[in-house]
Amino acid sequence: MKLVSVVTPCYNEEANVEELCARVRRVMEGLPQYRYEHLFIDNASQDATVAKLKQIASQDRNVKIIVNCRNFGHVRSPMHGLYQATGDIIIMLFADLQDPPELLKDLLAEWENGTPVVLAIKRTSEESGLMFAIRTAYYRLVEKLTDFEVYEHFTGFGLYDRQLLDILREKYPDPYPYFRGMIAEVGFPYKSVFYNQKRRLRGITKNNFYTLYDAAMLGITKLSKVPLRLVTFFGFASAMASLLVGLFYLIYKLAFWNSFSVGVAPLVIGIFLFISVQMVSLGIIGEYIGSIHTMVQNRPLVIERERINFDVPAAQGGAGVPAELINLQAAVHPSTPRHEHAR
Repeated sequence: MKLVSVVTPCYNEEANVEELCARVRRVMEGLPQYRYEHLFIDNASQDATVAKLKQIASQDRNVKIIVNCRNFGHVRSPMHGLYQATGDIIIMLFADLQDPPELLKDLLAEWENGTPVVLAIKRTSEESGLMFAIRTAYYRLVEKLTDFEVYEHFTGFGLYDRQLLDILREKYPDPYPYFRGMIAEVGFPYKSVFYNQKRRLRGITKNNFYTLYDAAMLGITKLSKVPLRLVTFFGFASAMASLLVGLFYLIYKLAFWNSFSVGVAPLVIGIFLFISVQMVSLGIIGEYIGSIHTMVQNRPLVIERERINFDVPAAQGGAGVPAELINLQAAVHPSTPRHEHAR
């Protein structure tokens, strides 16, 4: 029997984890041909999320938990969770219930048809229309900057064959990975399953301006060198504009020597223009240098505080029985072989 690993990153989701577990369990009970595990990777939640997950895990051996030592961010922790999954099929499902767990059945049906990657794509969203439009513009910008396809309105929710995760682990040892870009770069055949993303009903979103900006810049710097080349083009364009303006003022001054006065305003405007160009250019270069700095440090994705239920085999069709809670002290690097993670 194939093992399905449902991986759920979470942080301060005490209001959602019980319903999420119950809905995933109902879906898997309707698919008795699979065994499954529901792996939660908790990013050091400050509320009762871990306590509720431990209570669920004590009654359901399919629920496994990794608790991080601290909050390692919205990029590193989910990727570590994917790498710890042991299933033949890995499904990323977020804890905020904006993405419907019932879609798992459709994702698995596409996999059964021979598709190694099945992407859940937002056709519509109940978020603000302005934000949805900004996201659309961003995806189209990134696609123009890269040489391969960018999946528009794909958040990471989807199904991935074991083979893909093994390739990512072995061939893409990135300490700060851009998962969506890695999938596109590998280029496995895929199909899309469309859905309407719901509005968050409980809890507070963990996205803010910084996290959204970080994800946006990560997507650009990981996938394209075009911004760096644009800096060079802007430099040449600014130099040419300066030369032309200088020639214009020289000719105008020679023609109207006694009546033409340059004034202070053009000088001030020109200075601020070139300072702005320099600052934007330094910012773009800084993003790439920061990415290099992260790669050179080569730190592990996360450091784990404890693991729960990892010594218990997954059950068939969602059957849940009491299981002993096992706490493992671990400091696991993402490149560690899978058989060592499963101990």
